[in-house]
Amino acid sequence: MREWLEINRQLLPDLMELLKKRYAILHEIMMSDVIGRRTLASSLQMTERVLRAETDLLKAQGLIETETAGMRISEQGRKLLRQMEPLMREILGMRHLEEAIQQKFGLKQVIVIPGDSEQSPVVKQELGRAACDVLNREMRHDDVIAVTGGSTLAAVAEQMPGSTSHKGNWFVPARGGLGESLEYQANTIASKMAKQFGAQYRLLHVPDLLSEEAYQSLRYEPNIRDILGLIRQARIILHGIGDALVMARRRHMDAAVIEQIQQGGALAEAFGYYFDREGKVVHKMLTLGLRLEDISRTEVVIAVAGGKSKADAIMAVLEFGHEDILIIDEAAAAAIVQACGLDEPKSRLEQ
Repeated sequence: MREWLEINRQLLPDLMELLKKRYAILHEIMMSDVIGRRTLASSLQMTERVLRAETDLLKAQGLIETETAGMRISEQGRKLLRQMEPLMREILGMRHLEEAIQQKFGLKQVIVIPGDSEQSPVVKQELGRAACDVLNREMRHDDVIAVTGGSTLAAVAEQMPGSTSHKGNWFVPARGGLGESLEYQANTIASKMAKQFGAQYRLLHVPDLLSEEAYQSLRYEPNIRDILGLIRQARIILHGIGDALVMARRRHMDAAVIEQIQQGGALAEAFGYYFDREGKVVHKMLTLGLRLEDISRTEVVIAVAGGKSKADAIMAVLEFGHEDILIIDEAAAAAIVQACGLDEPKSRLEQ
């Protein structure tokens, strides 16, 4: 396929650009459900005049439908997008990024979503959809799935399709999380995912950050011990990755602790652990949930993250060395490839 694409790039460069443009229009309409022309033009950074000509053609081909509220993709258009996806991943350069990162960090699989989730909510939705597809593929009957909190994992939960085929599975929070915004708490996300998958769930009603006294008291409480036992049976972990200082401040940590994290060179936070550039733990939150030894023996660990600003944090967690599948956006992937000095073509976002 790559040889065929390269021939077409040289002989028909205009055709390739046209293909990318029309794919982007169809994809944006699909992800938006219903969208007006002005909003779509703004999102794609295209003039309304140019967009009108393109959407008129797509409508004539039966790929989109128009209604009072705006444009909607047709079933035929949805089918065409699914058929085009492998080809477009090659054309847009996603395969190059995936292979470079996979080889560099020894991962089982890397999935790169076109675009920048820090600039487009549609890209964050696509990260969520990709994570759902991977989770659905990896889940077995009676699996326990531990999930963390955060805005990216909340986006994953939003994209989960309704299903009744996973009644034997359990979704659990990877650790305590009371104190965060309700929609971003691991408890909320675990329960929502379970309901969408037709699975069961258990919740861990303890704060994200505990005092030594509270930690020692709660860890021996029978109900807490019971749910912790289930969490530590997880065969799959689905987690986000946070910037170390951003997460420390969001949790209202003491200034002395934040300074310690900063001086330790922490770049990333995941599972309540703070990692430096080499993937070493420089700070551990006193929290109930998954421990490093639990993570290291988990069969499938899936990380989901996006945005160029997260590149250093993602690399720090990858250096920790216990990830299996990484799902990121193009902006983060391009920044990682550049930072690692990998010999790969420039991302579209850098051109």
